[in-house]
Amino acid sequence: MPEDGALPASALQGAGARPLGFYLHVPYCATRCGYCDFNTYTATELRGSGGVLASRDNYADTLIDEVRMARKVLGDDPRPVQTVFVGGGTPTLLAAADLVRMLAAVREEFGLADDAEISTEANPESVDPAYLGELRAGGFNRVSFGMQSAKQHVLKVLDRTHTPGRPEACVAEARAAGFEHVNLDLIYGTPGETDDDWRATLDAAIGAGPDHVSAYALIVEEGTQLARRIRRGEVPMTDDDVHADRYLIADEVLGGAGFSWYEVSNWATSDAGRCLHNELYWRGADWWGAGPGAHSHVGGVRWWNVKHPGAYAGALAAGRSPGAGREILASEDRRVERILLELRLLEGCPLALLRPAGLAAAGRALSDGLLEAGPYGEGRAVLTLRGRLLADAVVRDLVD
Repeated sequence: MPEDGALPASALQGAGARPLGFYLHVPYCATRCGYCDFNTYTATELRGSGGVLASRDNYADTLIDEVRMARKVLGDDPRPVQTVFVGGGTPTLLAAADLVRMLAAVREEFGLADDAEISTEANPESVDPAYLGELRAGGFNRVSFGMQSAKQHVLKVLDRTHTPGRPEACVAEARAAGFEHVNLDLIYGTPGETDDDWRATLDAAIGAGPDHVSAYALIVEEGTQLARRIRRGEVPMTDDDVHADRYLIADEVLGGAGFSWYEVSNWATSDAGRCLHNELYWRGADWWGAGPGAHSHVGGVRWWNVKHPGAYAGALAAGRSPGAGREILASEDRRVERILLELRLLEGCPLALLRPAGLAAAGRALSDGLLEAGPYGEGRAVLTLRGRLLADAVVRDLVD
């Protein structure tokens, strides 16, 4: 990774035809959830590690330094930013004014499209009406709350600390603050969760009135507290068959409430309610990821930042790129990634991306009821409901 972060000239060829987004990573959490393996840090974990450089008090200024570096690296690229997504960690542990300043830096350096989607993740216990109002006044128009479950015993297994009912109240507060789009994140398949628990969670989420719901199967990641608890026999291992049953319940209940799937794990009440930032990822557009451990992609060049907040801040303070490494994707890598990501979308992926073995596999998947014959099936591979349950296996066959 060059110390100045310079990109090869090829990365910006044809850039005008590709959307540009920004991901701003806030790596701080009040406590660590037992299932989480994201690049996040509690105050205890940072104490004595990185000193003042790792402090969240001056974090916004550090991240703004990277946004300014991005402007230098991208040179005279004229594209306004289409999406900004602030994620974590828990972005709302920072003052609302800090998030607004980070957004303002992107606006000042690059400009925002007139219809730009500006999102932040939020912990239900770390916001109130005044905080949400300040975000909305500062330009944010979408907010995503981590609900996970409506059942206390499920939240306990996940080590989530918010009170059941608080995420639903947050939706109402966000609407009152003027947010046009609100998402609730849900997790299914937690040990100890029943079908009735999951239905109750879906009902509570729908009743809150968001226009977007994300529902993810619980994945047990090595090195997490949950993985250690399962290994010790304190809680049972997750079950793929249970995950499949819960997914079918989600699709049925959400569909019945007016939500339509547009990506395997995401449902929205309208096209306007889709998460445009995530679609930017799934369609292989350009994005700059600022913050410790953040990943970026511009024109077939992918890079990632150092993970520790102290090391990240130290690099920027010294005028160096915080990048830890990068790769230039070969055409075959990009082809495979397009199939992998676009197949997960409602519109599917073009059959033109498939080689003869992949086309033959697509024919078999069609016969097996895993791919649609329509309405998008003309010239595209589109997953059926059953295909969504087996998406990873379908992808493996199609990339041959």
